[in-house]
Amino acid sequence: MLLRVDINCPMEKGSLKIINDSRVRAIVPTVRELIGKKARLVILAHQSRKGKWDFTDLSRHAGLLSRNLGVPVKYVDDVIGDEAKKAIEAVGDGEVLLLGNVRGIDSESKNLPMEEHAKGEIVTALAPLFDYYVCDAFGAAHRSQASLVGFEAVLPSASGRLMAKEIYALETIFNTPRRPSVFILGGAKFDDVPHMIDSVLGSGRADTVIVVGLAGNAFLASRGVDIGEASRAPLQEDLTEENFKNAQAVMAKYGARIILPSDVAVEIDGKRVSISVGDMANAPAALDIGDESAEKFRKVIEGSKTSFMSGPAGMFEKPGFEKGTKAIMQAMVDSKGFAVLGGGHTSAAAERFDLADSMSYVSTGGGALETFLLGESLPVIDALTYSAEKFGKN
Repeated sequence: MLLRVDINCPMEKGSLKIINDSRVRAIVPTVRELIGKKARLVILAHQSRKGKWDFTDLSRHAGLLSRNLGVPVKYVDDVIGDEAKKAIEAVGDGEVLLLGNVRGIDSESKNLPMEEHAKGEIVTALAPLFDYYVCDAFGAAHRSQASLVGFEAVLPSASGRLMAKEIYALETIFNTPRRPSVFILGGAKFDDVPHMIDSVLGSGRADTVIVVGLAGNAFLASRGVDIGEASRAPLQEDLTEENFKNAQAVMAKYGARIILPSDVAVEIDGKRVSISVGDMANAPAALDIGDESAEKFRKVIEGSKTSFMSGPAGMFEKPGFEKGTKAIMQAMVDSKGFAVLGGGHTSAAAERFDLADSMSYVSTGGGALETFLLGESLPVIDALTYSAEKFGKN
């Protein structure tokens, strides 16, 4: 059986030490269930992409998976060559083999339809060696790449347990939310945020959207607030005329349903200081939402029955500036509603604050989550649906 997972992990620059193994731990239930059924299990995965400093082999991932499973995980630094094929043939019942970084093959990263990938080198080399294909890579489900969508066309395919949990959690948030429903959108990316807001408010999936982080600063600038050069610098590429117009359009369309920070936290003489957004013009860079904003948002979130957060409220890694992100997450827990976190940095923050286990669900998705937020279909889900129809759901 061939299993595609997403164990793309944040690493320490230089040592390449994995600093957050949550994605590795997330696939353990699927792997354990398959080997418990005596499957001869071979795993495909990726780490980063060519040209980036953290593009590396998966030997460290194999070690982490082995420790979390409690059984040996063999590793071969090859994907479709003779060495990989020999290793695959040697896998016994209930054993696990992890192949090399699939993105080492250039054709993997091409964005092509399922039918074309099914004829490509990765699928034609590996598919004859397997009876079934399982995809548990929700974090990469927005990509139409060979190892993600090609095998469904030629092998009976299914989603893994993690994929199923992700889809259930997101459908609960997006399709059948308990009211009131609040979305908190933060992080560093701004260009997609206006479209996400329009999607979730326009569809009725959310009643209120809170915008924080660098995205919150960008929305303040779009509203006409002088956020100062220090706070503008990290946003320079995103503060285009088109993005400004998009932000202004959704603010005009939804009014008070979009809530922005009223103050921000900056560093002065090594200390955290909250200042009004009206005083940002000549202030140091905003590193977090301010205390007043944190309290304002807390009241909204604690009154919700559904809450979803994607992206931190500030530079939570910096001592003193984790306060806003932590306050929002604590409010989600205290609401006693259905609370979900999404995105790598968000889940990392929750783990740092020991709040991850108190959430209803923590999604492994990043780009896939953004695609879901935008109301667009996910290529991997479409491919799995096709396979079910072609080969039968059993």
